[in-house]
Amino acid sequence: MSSAQIVSATAMQSKLGITPIPQAPYPGTARFWPGPLPGQPGSSQDNIPELAGCGWRPRDPWSSTSTEGRSVKPFAQPSYSIQPPVPPPITSYEPLGPLTPPATIPVWQDRTIASSKLRLLEYSAFVEVQRDPETYNKHLFVHIGQTNPSYNDPLLEAVDIRQIYDKFPEKKGGLKELFEKGPQNAFFLVKFWADLNSNIQDGPGAFYGVSSQYTSSENVTITCSTKVCSFGKQVVEKVETEYARLENGRFVYRIHRSPMCEYMINFIHKLKHLPEKYMMNS
Repeated sequence: MSSAQIVSATAMQSKLGITPIPQAPYPGTARFWPGPLPGQPGSSQDNIPELAGCGWRPRDPWSSTSTEGRSVKPFAQPSYSIQPPVPPPITSYEPLGPLTPPATIPVWQDRTIASSKLRLLEYSAFVEVQRDPETYNKHLFVHIGQTNPSYNDPLLEAVDIRQIYDKFPEKKGGLKELFEKGPQNAFFLVKFWADLNSNIQDGPGAFYGVSSQYTSSENVTITCSTKVCSFGKQVVEKVETEYARLENGRFVYRIHRSPMCEYMINFIHKLKHLPEKYMMNS
């Protein structure tokens, strides 16, 4: 059994020939800041969830550039200095191994509609008419393409989800309940302008549809629920299930030419037949 010795700093300095350095009186125990700093939220707001969104315009009442969710609690630093121990002389060197390159952040992270497990590649809503057996006349109302993101693309803006709670149903299974259940990094607000300037004539041959494409590193089954809400109330819902297809080392999910609901088709017709075009945006 070995024994241990307690050696004071004075004895060590005398043994090593180090002149002691006068030290300032030791301050009292450091304490955390008793309350929030001016301009910072308190502890009750430390975990305010936020929703990432994209595609809206400046001055939008739904958007927010606040930095809620952070709380700074500084504490006092000691005003004395500590004499470092004298390092032993270096007698030899050992060659360093190869440096590990820093982890690269995926280009799509925080720039596209994507979570840690699933990423949206493309989404489109359209109308098309078949002119002959091999030719279609197609018009896109909405198209979101995220197949080639770049590091030069701006980061998505953070939005406080509480600003849009009233736009969605509050009953069981509503936005608030889903967001609290999480994962919270999988929620996005996308506001866009629909292009209704189409020359396609409405008729029995016109097909209104929606297509979407997703990718994931995991082989899972996804369920896509499309809900139409008006004045905070759900009007209609469609649920679709899609299975993965392995392509180039990743799992891809495609929902191709899913028929648009009658409610949305009638809504588009009403907008197109308004007396003035500016009324579409009001």
